[in-house]
Amino acid sequence: MTGHHAGPWSNAKGTNAVPSSAHTTADPFEDALESLRAGEPILVHDAADREGETDLIYHADAVSPMAVARLRNDAGGLVCVALGHDIAEAFDLPFYSDAIDHPATADHELGYDDRSSFSLTVNHRDTYTGITDEDRSTTIQALGEAAGSPDGTAFAEEFRVPGHVHLLKAAPDLLAQREGHTELGVALADAADLTHAVVVCEMLDDETGEALSPADAKDYADRYGFVYLEGGEIVDRF
Repeated sequence: MTGHHAGPWSNAKGTNAVPSSAHTTADPFEDALESLRAGEPILVHDAADREGETDLIYHADAVSPMAVARLRNDAGGLVCVALGHDIAEAFDLPFYSDAIDHPATADHELGYDDRSSFSLTVNHRDTYTGITDEDRSTTIQALGEAAGSPDGTAFAEEFRVPGHVHLLKAAPDLLAQREGHTELGVALADAADLTHAVVVCEMLDDETGEALSPADAKDYADRYGFVYLEGGEIVDRF
């Protein structure tokens, strides 16, 4: 695949064409839901007139240390956990721009949206530095577990701030209000009857330094047998 680092799996698998599983339906949306339920990643491109980026997405429960390695090697962007709005509220998580009293948070205009979905950064308290694949997996899986019982989670007792996992807070009305990867991922988790906690990470191109093109993202998905979706295909289902 032109311009993209394929990570350790290209060498480990040798042929560069070993899919993780076979998807046999004619409906990529349903295949994506099944992939998330099975703990597999999917690829989602938001829209050409928005960020124009493809994110590698896992359900948080499925993010092992090897999955973190895939995210940092094969995607290369920020490894973030997107939480449903109600879950983030139960954890008393603010939007970052609302929590920080600094002049740099003022007049923050985005070319692709009304506001950023970034919240706090966290490490699980059982981690050391928080940055290793093992540590980030521990934090992410704990976030996935906490999302399953937000009212029973003492968030500050389990997690510390700042940390190495970026949290994203979905819009209250999801895709009716915002069509970012945060909302697209949480909406897919909802449709798959999974807890509202997904990992999203932008896919970058090693040669250009820009976002990986949709064509190259599709090639990567085909190489590993992953599902590729356009954001519009998700929005149309809600």
